[in-house]
Amino acid sequence: MRVNHAVKRILAATAVTAVICTGIAWATAGSGTTSTLVGPAAHFEAFKFKMKPAKWADRALAGDAWGVDIEAKQGLDVATQTITFQPGGQSGWHTHYGPVFISVKEGTMTFYDHNCNATVRTAGQGFLDTGVDPHLARNESGSPATNVVTYLTPPRAPALRVDAPQPVNCRM
Repeated sequence: MRVNHAVKRILAATAVTAVICTGIAWATAGSGTTSTLVGPAAHFEAFKFKMKPAKWADRALAGDAWGVDIEAKQGLDVATQTITFQPGGQSGWHTHYGPVFISVKEGTMTFYDHNCNATVRTAGQGFLDTGVDPHLARNESGSPATNVVTYLTPPRAPALRVDAPQPVNCRM
């Protein structure tokens, strides 16, 4: 029995050494960014909201087909932060507990999904990050870029983001 435990320890140590030596990354770190949380996260109790243009609404602005449905069956927390990316700055691969609404305030940002598909957004444009699969945000321009980021999370989520390994099919 003692040999069994010793063999298990040797195998575990070998596996850890192999991971370190081969450079397998369990998570990727961001770089070249600064972020500022805009106030504390706000908690919203459960709600269901549906809006369609009212009869008196300016239909030229909204159109007849415009509408929005939002439901938080168990409530949700909302947090907002500004993130500034220096040229070449990037978020590191990560996911989220819920959707993230990103408004590019200044500059140009490139958002990569887990298949390396790129979406470029410039100042005044938005990007909906579903948070489901690993993704990365990067400033590939020569000037700083600033995003205003709003996170919708389950109540009392432990973090706004979860570090993730770089997808094997996306080497950048």
